[in-house]
This record gives sequence, C-alpha cells and structure tokens, in this order.
Amino acid sequence: MRQFALAILVSAVTAAVYGPVALLWWRRARVRSRTLRLVDAVELEPYHKALLRHEATEAAAAELVLAGYLRIDEEGAAFLTEQGRDPARAPAHPLPAALLDAVRRHDPEPVSTGWIDWSDEEYLERRSAYRSGREALLPELPRMPDGRGNVFLACCSCVGIALVMLFWLLASALLVTGRPSGLREWACAVVAALGLSALLLAEKAGRVVRERTECGDPLGDLIRAEPHPAFAALDEEQRCRVLRSAEDRGRWRGVDRIVEGDDDEDDEDDEDEGEDEWLDDKVWWEDAYEYRAADEDEPGAPGRPSSG
Repeated sequence: MRQFALAILVSAVTAAVYGPVALLWWRRARVRSRTLRLVDAVELEPYHKALLRHEATEAAAAELVLAGYLRIDEEGAAFLTEQGRDPARAPAHPLPAALLDAVRRHDPEPVSTGWIDWSDEEYLERRSAYRSGREALLPELPRMPDGRGNVFLACCSCVGIALVMLFWLLASALLVTGRPSGLREWACAVVAALGLSALLLAEKAGRVVRERTECGDPLGDLIRAEPHPAFAALDEEQRCRVLRSAEDRGRWRGVDRIVEGDDDEDDEDDEDEGEDEWLDDKVWWEDAYEYRAADEDEPGAPGRPSSG
C-alpha cells in the first residue's frame, strides 16, 4: 500500500515539475520559429546593413572612390577629383551623395571622412533621415520567454525547488525503508524510483530546453553576414586608406592642423615666436596638402602657391 501511494504521489509531483518545462519548450519553440520566419522575410539593402553596423560612412567613401569622385591619400585625407567637382554628377544613393556634398563643402581643403561622420551636421541630418526612413522595414522580433527580470517568478521558482527537494528526501526515505511484497508493490516501487530519478534531472532538462530552442541573434547575423559590396571591391591599399580616413575623427585637416600646435602653448610669454610658428605651420600645410585637381596639368592651370 505504501509503494502504491508513493508511486501516485511521485508521479503527480513529477508531472507538476515537468509540465512547466514542457510548456516552456512549446513557447520558446514557437517564438524561435516566428523569429526565424520574420528574419527570413527581411530584405535589407547593403547601405542599411552598413548603417546598422556603424560602417555607412566607410561604405559611402568606398563607393565614391570606386566611382572616381574621391581620392584618399595615404594619410586619410579625402580630395575631390574632377568628376567629384562636377555639380551635375552625384551618386544615386542618398548616403554617398550626402558624403560627396560634405566633401564639396570643404573643398579645396582636404578633410577626413571620419571628421565628417563625427562633426558635419548636415551630413549627420541626412544620414539620420535615411535611417528613419529605413527603420520601418525592420521587423519587431518577439521576446524569447526566459523568466529573467521577473522577481515574483524567481521567488516562486526558489520555493518550488525547496519543496520538491523536501518531497524527494521524504519519498526516498519512505521508499527505502519499506520492503515491497508481491509483484504489484514491486512495480509501484519501480515507478516511484523512476519518478524520483526524473526529478533529479528536471533542472538539466530545463537547461536543455533553453539551449535547443535558443535562436541567438538572427537579425544581427543577417546584418553582419557580408561587408558592403563597394568596400569589398576595394583593393588592400584603398581599403586601408578608407579606414584610416574614417578613423581620423579628431580634426578637420588643414585648418585644425594650423591651430592644433597652439592649443597648449603659452602665447603670452612669446607672442612673436608664436606668430612665426603659425606661419611655418601654414606654409607646411600648404606644401603638404595643396589641392591638386585633375586638370592642373592643362595649359593655363594655376601654379603652386608660393611658400615665400
């Protein structure tokens, strides 16, 4: 009789413990299936992916370099080409067109694309407008149920685990101390023993459910799947120059270089000497970053500015 009662109680408790585990599996499997289905239906253009990866400026600069609108030197300074200076010509996509317009606003002084990405307000506004127009295409992914952040559920789980462990200890003691007699009692004892063993594996079963129904970050994987086609089409030297220009966010080349060396100097002690250094820096900048247009080699092109 004791073994029969233990078999009934252990089976009921085991079903009560594994019921939420099965429900969790069903809910997470549905959410996973729906998430993957929504992501599979998403069609993001390359610039939208690059924008979500925070690489839109690099991709736009790569397209402008490949199209012949920009030339980026070994120090990361961007220069307009003859084609880039033609106001009638511009890329079809709004992001490279916005970057080209930003470089044109600084022409003839060279400017890094990183400075534009960080400080050019008009470029930032146009990029934000493009992003706002594309955000509606992103699906709202369902939240995977995991119980995290729910204090009440966590407290109930702790109380439930404590009660199950107490029941397991009592049922084990009763099962061991009672000697079954007859086939029926032995069968009930085996059922109770199997139920108690299953209770020990409940926590592991919950982990397995979470692992097998985890879908990760499918939208992020889609975004990071491949680089922008224009950036991938660059050769190694061009790619390094585009990245170097994008990483240079702290200065507008030319004007900021003139001011850069005077920020921490004491101008009150030696005003005349500071003016001479400023002139030397200015001459150096003109020599190093003199704007060279593609048509300067033609007859009648203006000559190089004098450093005297």
